[in-house]
Amino acid sequence: MSITVGHQDELAARTGPDRPELQRTIREIIDSGFAGMQVRAHDERGGWVGSAGVAELGGTAKPPVNGHGRIGSNTKTFTATLVLQLVAEGKIGLDSPADGYLPEFGLDRRITVRMLLQHTSGVFNFTGEYYDDGTVVPGIPWQGQEWVDNRFATYRPEELVRLALSKPARFEPGTDWSYSNTNYVLARLLIEKVTGRSVAEEMQRLILGPLRLSGTVVPDASEIPEPHAHAYYRYENAGEQKTVDVTRQNPSWISSGGDMISTTEDLATFISALMRGELLPAPLLAEMCRPHPEAGYGLGVFVQDTACGGTVITHNGGIAGHAALMYSTPDGSKTLTASLNYVDDAAMSLAGAFHKATQRLLEEVFCGGQAGSTDEATEPAQPTC
Repeated sequence: MSITVGHQDELAARTGPDRPELQRTIREIIDSGFAGMQVRAHDERGGWVGSAGVAELGGTAKPPVNGHGRIGSNTKTFTATLVLQLVAEGKIGLDSPADGYLPEFGLDRRITVRMLLQHTSGVFNFTGEYYDDGTVVPGIPWQGQEWVDNRFATYRPEELVRLALSKPARFEPGTDWSYSNTNYVLARLLIEKVTGRSVAEEMQRLILGPLRLSGTVVPDASEIPEPHAHAYYRYENAGEQKTVDVTRQNPSWISSGGDMISTTEDLATFISALMRGELLPAPLLAEMCRPHPEAGYGLGVFVQDTACGGTVITHNGGIAGHAALMYSTPDGSKTLTASLNYVDDAAMSLAGAFHKATQRLLEEVFCGGQAGSTDEATEPAQPTC
């Protein structure tokens, strides 16, 4: 299905200094096939927010500049932060065996809490494993008509873990790196076991409440708060392509691997506060941002080099027609967050455009204004991560 936006790629809203380079990049993203996008940036030039495209296919209204959206795997950064906060409280040992907290699953005793957060446990990914030789071992249905027809089904986190543990491990614990949503569902269960409270309650106590993130939700139902842009999924049925609105869905199928909802403002507040040391003591923040050599992944964050020699701390995520970007400098002084709505499909036809556009935005925010900035020269940032 093609998306025609015409003049609808004009910015719906803009605050702060005029940023034509960001306007152009957003327009290019919409022209490449995304339905709508919200962007929020803060750098040495101040704060800027913009929205482009459409909130709903066939409509003319643009995405709200601080609308709610499903944030996919950005959920992992929130979950990892929560685990590390419990480490700081003395309730969890970072290098303790996860089996000691969750004995009911019979986990390999060599798997530590750290390995869960860093994706080095080797545990099978319940959404499926894709091997270098082209072999695919399927997991829970999350694509095609089967997922569309069952997108309101409820899965218990324990179900997802037991499905994963019924499959062979990808590698011996601690010997390699492989991204696995199962690690973060185990982290969720770990949080709930040691606190006796739900992950939503603990998230409110330690992160959402202290930072006043009123637009961020750990959902327990299919609804998404207003305002929001719509998400779509395209699949083939009997030789025909069908596109359905999947804004409403039960994200229990991904659990803490990617179920949260947030806004660009809340994501910016969260990642900046995290990097400034407001949520974790310095030693644990340093552990979080120590990247594994295989993939540059720390504990719930990627550590990524920029084109201009700097570093950003990041996690991005996508889930069935919604996607979110979250970036910060290691000192929290510059941030870039974004929310997209689009027509998702099993072929991931927008993946290339998404990656390219992300790199463009990174260069504009984290590289474009550095040269000749007198503010940064007079008071160097003190990185905490």
